[in-house]
Formats: sequence, C-alpha cells, structure tokens
Amino acid sequence: MNLHEQLGALEMGVDQLIQAVVAQQPENIPETSAQNAALRAPAEDVAPASTSQTIASETAAPAPVEDNAPVAGEPAPEPAGEPPAEQPAVQLQPTLEIDRPSQDEITMKIGNQMVALRPDQIGRLIEELSNARASMTLEQPPGIPPGWQFVSTKNPVMAVQKQSNGDRLLVMRHTGHGWVPFQFSPDVVIQLYMLLTQ
Repeated sequence: MNLHEQLGALEMGVDQLIQAVVAQQPENIPETSAQNAALRAPAEDVAPASTSQTIASETAAPAPVEDNAPVAGEPAPEPAGEPPAEQPAVQLQPTLEIDRPSQDEITMKIGNQMVALRPDQIGRLIEELSNARASMTLEQPPGIPPGWQFVSTKNPVMAVQKQSNGDRLLVMRHTGHGWVPFQFSPDVVIQLYMLLTQ
C-alpha cells in the first residue's frame, strides 16, 4: 500500500470515527421512563428482543403493582396528585483515550471507536494538526511554559533556501515533528547567527 492509499485509509478511518461518535450521542440520552427502566434492568433479566418487540413493550400499559413498596434499585414512587419531578437529561460527552500498545503504534479511542495509527499515519496526523493549529486565532504562549517536556533532535538534517524577498527558509527535520519550516528575514538571520556563536 503506497503513501497516498495509507493517507486515504487514515482519513476514511478518522471520518468513520467522527461519524460513529456523532451517531452515538443521541443513544446516551434516555428519553422515556420505559427506556430508563430498560437501562436500569439487570443484564441477566433482559432477553434479547427484536425491534418490533421492543417498540411493543414500550407502548404497552405498565403491569399493575400489588403494593406501594419501592422496587430495589428504583426511586420511591411520587405521592398521588403531584406531578413527577422532571429529571435533567444527562449528556455524556465522548472521551479521547490514547494508548501505545507497541513502540511503533498508537491507538486513539473516541467513545467506543478505536483507530490504530502507524508511524506514517501519525506523521500525517501531526502535520494536519500543526497546520490547523497554526491557522487558529489563539496563538501559542509567547514563553516556554514551566515543566515543558520535549524531545530534542541533535544535529538535525536541514535545508536552506533563499526567497525572492531576501528571506531565508530554513527547514529542519525533527525526529518527532518531522520537517519543520522556519522563515527568517535578513535581520533575524543576523540575530540567529549571533545567538548561536555567543
């Protein structure tokens, strides 16, 4: 599989992951008391039913109760004559989990959908995230944050290209970030030279 096919597979996998998470969000919000009761029922008491059986059971009249004793695990019934108190709907946001099962693989899980990424796919993801972050209005912090952890690349491979306006384009290869481009105006080139030779 060539690089373009791998990138296409990664993009399709990410799209499927996003669609699965969006499709699951309504399932996390119980809408009726019948659904709430079904969610609270123990797994061993619930037999698998077809869709038509599920719909029929939700619309059927509730079974009569012999006494007013609360059922284990359910709230006490409301006193007669008072409307039941409305419970706020709970929205469960999917969480992102990142794991590293091996040195050359990372898994990302959103909700219950998981994607395994190889080094080439991780590089592509880093590039896409970097491009997106660079276009955002909220800029990176101006100073180095305390406790910042990083991996430095000793003697990186680099290339320099002179631009038509006199600027210099310096591209350096970082082991984690890949090729990282920087553009310097002539006065900054002098400042950089002075910093490096101090």
